[in-house]
Amino acid sequence: MKGKVDIDTYHSVYDTRKKRRTLNILTSLVLVIVAATFSSRLPSSLHYWHLLSGHQIIIDEWKDDIWPIREQTPWDITTDFPHPRVLEYKVNEGTWLRLDVHPTTGDIVFDMIGDLYCIEGHNALHGTINIAHPITLGVPYDSDPHFSPSGDKLVFRSDAGLGVDNIWIMNWLGCSQMNLRPSDIVSPTLQVALLSKTKDETLLRRRVPETADRRQNRLLREGRAGASMVTNETYRYVTDARFHPSGEKIIATKWYTSERSLGAGEGWEYTVPSTYTNTVKAGSGKRVVGRTLPRGWTVSQYGDQQVGPEQFIWNGEDSIIYSMNVRDESEFLYSKDVHQGIYALFSFNLTTGKTETLVGASPGGASRPELSHDRRTLAFVRRVRDHEVLVLKDLETGSISYAWDGLTFDLTTISAPMGTYPSFSFTPHSEGIIIWAAGKIHHVPLTVNKQGERIRSGSVSRIEFTAHIEKHVAETLRLKNAVDLVGIETHDTQRVHAFRDLRVDEAGSKVVFRAGNIPIVQIVGESDYIKVPTLYYDNGRTPYYSPSFIPSTDGNLIIMSRWSDLHFTSFEVSDLSKGISYEIEGLPMGRYRSAVICRCNGWKRTIAFLKTGGDYLTGDVIATAGAGLYLGDINLEPSPSQKLVINSIRMVPSDIDPKNAKLEFIEKNKKLLVQQPDRVFIVDLVGGPVDIEGKPPHFTIATGKMSTEIALAPRPRSAVDRFLHGEESQYDTDHVAFVDFFHVYVAPRKSIKQGEDVWSKPGSATAGIARLSLDGGHDIAWSSDGKKLFWFLGPYLHSLEISKLGKCSSAIKNDSRTFGISCVKNLLQYQEIVVEHSTDIARLKKEAQALSSSVNSDILIVYNATLLTMENGNINEDLLHDAVLVIRAGVIEAVFSATQNDFVAPEGATLINAHRGYVIPGFIDAHAHWNGFSNPHPSKSWEMQTFLAYGITTMHNPSSDNVDGFVERSRLESGQFVGPRIFHTGDVIYGAGAPGIHADVVDMNDARSTLIRIKAEGGPISTSYKNYNLPIRATRQRLLLAARNLSMLCVPEGGMNYDWDLAYIMDGMTTLEHSLPVPAQYDDVLTLFALSGTANTPTHLVNYGGTFGEQYIWAAEDVPNNSKLRHFSRHDILEGLTESTARPKLSYQLFNTSASNAKMVPLGLKTLIGAHGEPPLGLNYHYEIFFTQQGGLSNYEALQAATSWAAQVFGIFDSLGSLMPGKLADFLIYPPGVDLLNGSIKETLKLEFVARGGRVWAAETLKEIFPGKEAQQTPPFNP
Repeated sequence: MKGKVDIDTYHSVYDTRKKRRTLNILTSLVLVIVAATFSSRLPSSLHYWHLLSGHQIIIDEWKDDIWPIREQTPWDITTDFPHPRVLEYKVNEGTWLRLDVHPTTGDIVFDMIGDLYCIEGHNALHGTINIAHPITLGVPYDSDPHFSPSGDKLVFRSDAGLGVDNIWIMNWLGCSQMNLRPSDIVSPTLQVALLSKTKDETLLRRRVPETADRRQNRLLREGRAGASMVTNETYRYVTDARFHPSGEKIIATKWYTSERSLGAGEGWEYTVPSTYTNTVKAGSGKRVVGRTLPRGWTVSQYGDQQVGPEQFIWNGEDSIIYSMNVRDESEFLYSKDVHQGIYALFSFNLTTGKTETLVGASPGGASRPELSHDRRTLAFVRRVRDHEVLVLKDLETGSISYAWDGLTFDLTTISAPMGTYPSFSFTPHSEGIIIWAAGKIHHVPLTVNKQGERIRSGSVSRIEFTAHIEKHVAETLRLKNAVDLVGIETHDTQRVHAFRDLRVDEAGSKVVFRAGNIPIVQIVGESDYIKVPTLYYDNGRTPYYSPSFIPSTDGNLIIMSRWSDLHFTSFEVSDLSKGISYEIEGLPMGRYRSAVICRCNGWKRTIAFLKTGGDYLTGDVIATAGAGLYLGDINLEPSPSQKLVINSIRMVPSDIDPKNAKLEFIEKNKKLLVQQPDRVFIVDLVGGPVDIEGKPPHFTIATGKMSTEIALAPRPRSAVDRFLHGEESQYDTDHVAFVDFFHVYVAPRKSIKQGEDVWSKPGSATAGIARLSLDGGHDIAWSSDGKKLFWFLGPYLHSLEISKLGKCSSAIKNDSRTFGISCVKNLLQYQEIVVEHSTDIARLKKEAQALSSSVNSDILIVYNATLLTMENGNINEDLLHDAVLVIRAGVIEAVFSATQNDFVAPEGATLINAHRGYVIPGFIDAHAHWNGFSNPHPSKSWEMQTFLAYGITTMHNPSSDNVDGFVERSRLESGQFVGPRIFHTGDVIYGAGAPGIHADVVDMNDARSTLIRIKAEGGPISTSYKNYNLPIRATRQRLLLAARNLSMLCVPEGGMNYDWDLAYIMDGMTTLEHSLPVPAQYDDVLTLFALSGTANTPTHLVNYGGTFGEQYIWAAEDVPNNSKLRHFSRHDILEGLTESTARPKLSYQLFNTSASNAKMVPLGLKTLIGAHGEPPLGLNYHYEIFFTQQGGLSNYEALQAATSWAAQVFGIFDSLGSLMPGKLADFLIYPPGVDLLNGSIKETLKLEFVARGGRVWAAETLKEIFPGKEAQQTPPFNP
């Protein structure tokens, strides 16, 4: 739900809560004020923006012409991806059954876990158990069935074919005739198809291409042989279609994503095809109800609107009723108060263009409208305190009555493309309503009162049914041994795979970059690298960053930044030829980066650098003023003291973003070239007048439409060009390089029009661009003459002599999709650079030997322990009393039971008496987010220390950054700071329109490249990727196939889409991240999920379906005054959690989620603990254990979820997750009196010691106990 690209913590592409929590409060306040102001004039004070005039004109002007970047190549989700397993079981209840009732026969059709079923109407209300006949089956996910007004047709949603949710139609012949598994065969063609079922499915499993006959037989068995598409969307998706009274067209909800992957609805009208053989044009249809914009928004912002209308039904020939979230004006917000009301109901007249409010949002909301056959009675659902109520409104009198309060809670608190409540229906004569609730289908009888209004007339009864489930599922993507952690961490050195801060010398013969914290120079083409001489040579424990060659020194002098958590940034100049480095004095305390020195003659030069303000890791307390561009004077000739001095430091006002820009002097010290992610410009330091703020002239050379990097080598324009184009064009370039959607491109400058953004979208791309990267790249950098371009992918330095592109000119010109990469890839030069640092266990052994001369100095023994090994999954086998744990050099050597008198410790070993307290494996946070990897300066991480202090020794981040996430890991592993062992997915593979992370995966080559670029940056530690709300199932399946060949696991984002979540499970994804959005699940889902092999990380803290669990914690704990949290965390973050609105317990649907998961555990589900990185860090992890246990798990099972189950799911159980010989020594020690098995599970908070890889700290302070060093330090981020 959150992660890098400001998913939650940055720009809120995924979960906007952290940075925008204050904004949300202000927004709510503004809405209240505006509502009060306009309440006398508007039908709904909360919906005032919807009634703005002219919105139809705006949406007609807006063009949906950006996404997708490329169209998919052909794919069939059934035949191109294997589903070799068939799960068959019977159920008499179901989850979130969307249904409709035939207008004459009363047949009930409903969807259940992706298939359609029918109950015959003549038996439904007789109190007997009905057989639910399957009418569609197979791999495609089908849902939302609805009859035509005459009952001769059925529309439904299906992802058949490409895997995009579209609306399909088929003729309706009746339940018995459409039964796909009849006891008596009626149709000879179906009989033939069923007889060939076993053979055909065997051939499909063997990947034998499907013949026309086999395909026809499969479609007959699936019930879709006569089905046809009504819509043909290839990126946007469509749900919940309803027939017009004429039966000739439908209206459906078309979902639009913005930078955020949560869809905003619109009402689209589609013509029902006259014959089912017609081909529907992609993207056809007509918008009839669009999204509306807040005041002040323009047409260019229309695509950013995250809230729109949904759940459309016709009311006569030209009127539409729909539901809409009216609490969120333009941005979807989580964890809203359902009791205040979120959704309201509206009517829109197509003829007059008039919109009116039918039912307001408060109290309890109003959603899922359904209309009686005579159009007089509007039925909908509403929350009334602790009940969900079926409500009837008479549209003639306006009277409202509550028909039944036995419904399941609605899902208006979340984004719900599956519907805020399952669709229901009036019976043929509107004498009752058929509706799903609590796993069953119910009949609510109705009568008419004296005023002609429908009201409830008797007892609600169940329509009992039994159904035979037949689901085709894939083999779950699992790896028994994803990575040999023991082998990696017990080696003397560990490799760095992710590099940053690439710069090229003037000749293009050397590059300098940062490997973790280590500055490295590589001579292009040579095998060995050079570690840049530094004043602090400690193999990466002192961080260096932003290295840059000093011009006119033959590439021998380098200036770089050095970080200190106490003194912040210092600069050093290193002389490669002499092997020494010089301190630069005169720099005020501050955070600095991107220091460069001019290409000037002599020793006296000008220096430029950027100062940033406060940041996430170092806080906003010390040296935060004056962010921006600075110049100074420096003499590079060392003084007798071997130090250099900066003089005359002055700030230069500019448009530069100090956290992201890269600087370079041109024209000696007269101008600065500034390269930012989407713009390259020149700052003229001496050549023009400054503005009123003292800002010198800025001249833009190139801009990117969606670029994450853009770079060029400038050259002066000729005098003629300057005369013709003006001073703004005094500099130009031959080529512009940029990174778009992770790939490196280059465009000839002559083909870029004045003011044109460079872009790589086929059909709209910059003329003449060539794709240079096969799998991706980053840190693009030019040689000074612009003849050679360099970039990194993992530890591979790539380069290209641009002049060679002429050899591929024809391929580039004729390849409008990938711009010649099939040819260009053969022109590239690349070399692997192997940089290593010491491992923590190697350092532990060295430190232990320094403290003791004994050969046993690296042995640690924990004795007199109550040990839970968590190895066997059986409490009787895992629980050892009077236990001894022997660790040598970070690895467990022995585990056994022995009294103190029976055990003799080796001489020189370190002993810890557990005093019969519990000793358990270290905790694994399976879904942890944090922010520090994106920090502009490499300070120690208080986040990592907090996690570790709370017993978390391994973390998996399912959304970070392909490069920076692994750079941070190298910094941790090299010993700069302590923390848990880090795994992460890198950037999420994202389905919506966020340029920095959007996944343009349209074929298997793209799928492989997408995963390779993650794998390259992490090496063997890169074992997982995250599908984040990819709307096209073909893309998801392609990635799964590629992942099997690359030994990577898939941890997809749940994203509140119930139907996609179930498809994830059926397609065999490793886990489902977050809870299913329907908190209370029934046998259909429980059995499928548990038997599938897919694990679940429910993250109750950010649970769907109700109030987030974090609010429970804020109300239960005095977070700001927690002494341990205050020791490790930023106080301003803690103090932002001081108050919580009281919520009734039933608002916390997380307890239903917990109960559903607890029901599945005995059936085989592995549920994991993931605290989502919500503040306060650490404490919340233990509450996540508590929430997990509350549904009915034993304490032992909850501890399995926190340790062994996570290790098994992530394929690291051979190395950790239990306390057994040969595994890494990650463990926690609890004081006596803490009963982890029989006491409150919250006692997991009371840990005394934490160990990772044999290194032991006191949990309260992180003072090191073994082998024994000082307590950890962090920057002064608190006042």
